[in-house]
Amino acid sequence: MSADRRSVLVGGAALAGAGIASGGIASAAIARGGIAGRAFALTLPCGEAPVAQTTYGDVRGETQDGINVFRGIPYGAPTGGDARFQPPQPPKSWGGVREATKFGDQCPQNAPPPTPAWASWAVSTGESEDCLVLNVWTPGLADGKKRPVMVWLHGGGYSVFNGSAPVYDGTRLCQRGDVVVVTLNHRLNLFGYLYLADLAGDRFADSGNIGQLDIVAALQWVRDNIAAFGGDPGRVMIFGESGGGGKVSTLMAMPAAKGLFHRAAIESGPGLTGIKPDEATETARAVCRAMGVSEHDAGALVHAPVDRLLDALKTVTSGMPRGFGPVVDGRSLPRDPFTPDAPGVSADVPVIVGYNATETTVLFPPAGAFDLDWAGLKTDLVARAQGADVDKLIADFRRLRPGASPSDLYFIITTEASMGAGSRTLAERKSAQGAAPAYLYRLDLETPVQRLRSPHSLDLPLVFDNVAKSASLLGASAPEAQKAADQMSAAWIAFAHTGSPNATGLASWPRYDTRSRSTMLFNVVSRAVNDPNSDERQIIAALPSGRGA
Repeated sequence: MSADRRSVLVGGAALAGAGIASGGIASAAIARGGIAGRAFALTLPCGEAPVAQTTYGDVRGETQDGINVFRGIPYGAPTGGDARFQPPQPPKSWGGVREATKFGDQCPQNAPPPTPAWASWAVSTGESEDCLVLNVWTPGLADGKKRPVMVWLHGGGYSVFNGSAPVYDGTRLCQRGDVVVVTLNHRLNLFGYLYLADLAGDRFADSGNIGQLDIVAALQWVRDNIAAFGGDPGRVMIFGESGGGGKVSTLMAMPAAKGLFHRAAIESGPGLTGIKPDEATETARAVCRAMGVSEHDAGALVHAPVDRLLDALKTVTSGMPRGFGPVVDGRSLPRDPFTPDAPGVSADVPVIVGYNATETTVLFPPAGAFDLDWAGLKTDLVARAQGADVDKLIADFRRLRPGASPSDLYFIITTEASMGAGSRTLAERKSAQGAAPAYLYRLDLETPVQRLRSPHSLDLPLVFDNVAKSASLLGASAPEAQKAADQMSAAWIAFAHTGSPNATGLASWPRYDTRSRSTMLFNVVSRAVNDPNSDERQIIAALPSGRGA
């Protein structure tokens, strides 16, 4: 194709919106082929905005750095009014060409406490119950290629954030790996996970997993539409971090999601269990009390004002992004995601799972965590490691790391006893299933910013290859981070293409099993090591419940 022309996907309704006359060659081609209203390729002068046809209508995006970008495409109808706490419905079709150049609204939420390390990723979006929207980055439209699709599920503990942050920009993944990237918004907190089935009856039977069902609807949209954006609906990878990792884990146990994705990556968020109905019902009762509504009239929450619901949410959760998540309701989620074993419904799906070496430098550290003395370390661990012999725990880790400070040990122990143990357990159970491989990693790169070491979320700019958009976390100049990003993004792209993260230029990454416990240690120079923290792993495994803090 010549340098001044390119191919875009349009439909019958898109022609007028793209500024093309109804007569002449274009309309003659429609008449001869009888394809009005169907997708086809048309060469337009370079500079025209890209237009694509979806099952609900045509959308016009924009081109940035050679990548076609579409923002705020509806995959579901508004969720307010009688649709609140109900499964998602398809959006209404539209005529003409819908502009898709701005991010859509996020789910209503209470802003979490600020995290200075994430300041670079701030994004201004609207907020409403009309939040079922997604964004697409693609190198080509209707060019005959079938690219793997990488569908991102954002973090935020099932309660906050959106899929529009700059660190999730898919441009560099598209440029580097010839993939299609999709990010999305869905219902969160009590709008997405308030379990009312036991209080308000059968009409609300699915209310505890509405947020997950929204994601299923988005994946159905991908299945039905992504070919028009140059993607392959038969090679869809879901990946997410923190709460997004938990969403991925949960989807792997949901029958409704079967066949909608073919690879899965779980970053710093191994979801082993869901919330039990009794616990979820107690949370719903707490919301009713905060709203001044009888639990016998919980259905009245359907028409409560959004601001009052957010006030009640703040009361119930003390303003923190917690307390809500997928419910093992026996319907959309019939079992715990990865307990006692890996779910059979996704047995054929390969998995990447892993964590960052010191997650808890950002993940809710207690006051004074960076300046602990030995007494303070014991106090904080006693509060977290229920029933553990904390004196022995500290002594064992001091023996393994004699030069570590009390703060060093706090971050290592609390990370290994939570994200580390959970990631290993998920990998073990997936490996034991024997159907599709699991690949385990640990991110050891350290940021020079503050004293954060290898914090929660450090993987985000590396996987998306968006180091330049992450100065608040990585520093203004981050050549070492870029070297790690080159390797992590290449591995994730290879996984999207083939189901294996082994990529050119990256050290061999063997699949995980309990004999070798091979783990990829990502850093400036990355390498796979067998059972890299064997002694620490065994100390953590001996704690009550095998998970510790």
